[in-house]
Amino acid sequence: MFSKINILVVLVFLGLAAKAQQSGIYTAKIIEGDTVPVVNLQPVYIVSVRKFASHKEEVRYTRLVRYVKKVYPYAKLAAKKLNEYEVVLKAAKNDKERSKIMKRAEKELREEYEGKLRNFTITQGKILIKLIDRETRYSSYELLKQLRSGIYAGIWQGVGKIFGYDLKVKYDPQGEDRQIEQIVQLIEVGAI
Repeated sequence: MFSKINILVVLVFLGLAAKAQQSGIYTAKIIEGDTVPVVNLQPVYIVSVRKFASHKEEVRYTRLVRYVKKVYPYAKLAAKKLNEYEVVLKAAKNDKERSKIMKRAEKELREEYEGKLRNFTITQGKILIKLIDRETRYSSYELLKQLRSGIYAGIWQGVGKIFGYDLKVKYDPQGEDRQIEQIVQLIEVGAI
């Protein structure tokens, strides 16, 4: 006689076997008289193990990965917020209303993110500025100039220069920022 546990195990295995045998409608092509199923597969990413010339280079790269992983979500958020604000600003009736909207948005963003962003290192801040350019296609200076004013952008550029930042810097994925671009691509595919 089967015990209740044995019956339960058999039923579970039968259920799994039935699920594995599910049928469905699939697309197919007929090639030279043969029916060939068309199956869409997810892309596979092959990442080789990175080799370093020295321990110092490995430490530098590991730090860069950590920094990019920390600031990249903020760059994505900046692009998302920019798209949201562009929609709202297009609906504004005049420049005065537009200015009011931007001041309110700046206040909300400061309250929510300023504390987190102040904890970034100078290097993390520089990476964030570059990644904002990557995500929005505008340098931080251009964004400030567009959304607030040229004077406001100039003031922040001056303040940034004091602390070693250049808000006008452009992202160069083929040159200087090649490693950052590789890291971002690995993040996007979930490899790191």
